Amino acid sequence: MKKTVPVVSASALIDEKIKELGDWRGKTLAKVREIIHEADPEIVEEWKWMGTPVWSHGGIVCTGETYKNVVKMTFAKGAALKDPSGLFNSSLEGNVRRAIDIHEGDKVDEAALKDLIRAAVALNLEAKSNTKPKPKPRQASSTRAD
Repeated sequence: MKKTVPVVSASALIDEKIKELGDWRGKTLAKVREIIHEADPEIVEEWKWMGTPVWSHGGIVCTGETYKNVVKMTFAKGAALKDPSGLFNSSLEGNVRRAIDIHEGDKVDEAALKDLIRAAVALNLEAKSNTKPKPKPRQASSTRAD
């Protein structure tokens, strides 16, 4: 007889990660998460790559990685986003991603971060609407013209 494995939601896994951290990183990740949801109430939480919180809407918006000295928000298409407030401070040399490293004691510019999140969602949705369905291949005719 097959045992059923309980399905744990990504949101529950993120809750657990925040609780497990139990220090400034957990508080920072919780705050970032709150800002993300305020910026886009339709955002979807996912759990990928063996334990990374991911927020998506029309594609990946950003991840929330935690390291010993930093909470890192990596924006999947960050290089294509305007960042007038200069939030991006990491992975600046890449062609696609950009990141925000938040260190202990750093203050997060909530308004600027919300703008960046909304811009990332808009970019994802714009890219999605510009993708045209591939035309169906034409079927070969069964009659031959001789």
